[in-house]
Amino acid sequence: MNENFVLLALKDVVGITKLSKSTIYRKMNNGEFPKHLSLGGRCRRWLLKDVQDYIYSLR
Repeated sequence: MNENFVLLALKDVVGITKLSKSTIYRKMNNGEFPKHLSLGGRCRRWLLKDVQDYIYSLR
């Protein structure tokens, strides 16, 4: 599977980053966290690669 196209739900992003939902959205609005993809309705997903890049940038 191509890792660049793995999509994560919010609960998965919370589990990987250990950030709360509100912190993720606050950081997203401040441009400090990757934006989600809107897949229609209330379905939002993050690219695994974007989340991993965020984590690596913290080093």
